[in-house]
Amino acid sequence: MAEPTTKPTDADVRGFLDAATPARRRKDGLALADVFHEVTGVDPVMWGPSIVGYGSYRYVSPSDPRRQGDWPKTGFSPRKARLSLYGLKDLPEGAALLPSLGTFTEGAGCVYVRTLDDIDLDVLRRLIAIAWGRGDDAAG
Repeated sequence: MAEPTTKPTDADVRGFLDAATPARRRKDGLALADVFHEVTGVDPVMWGPSIVGYGSYRYVSPSDPRRQGDWPKTGFSPRKARLSLYGLKDLPEGAALLPSLGTFTEGAGCVYVRTLDDIDLDVLRRLIAIAWGRGDDAAG
């Protein structure tokens, strides 16, 4: 089985966020870092080259139990086209609350947001708290 490519690194989170483009993505990324830190109470860690992650848990693929590894409990990436938010819809309570977030689209494992102005930050805080409270605490 191949080694997962997305794993914690020693890369500088603030440096990554300061380098995000365009400027709006940089501004939103820095604001997200504040919100995620406020809710989780922990400092972020870079997962791979582009995900700002908080905590971790052990996942096992429901379709193939041999596929497993560590993943951030929650996190985000200020990608050029839109913000990617991780862990918000993985648990039933988060999935039920997600429609209250605002304007977003969904990917297989994340929620995409064009700008923070499109979402309710109080709902985001609740979604982060739900993701943060998941069991199987591997590192945070």
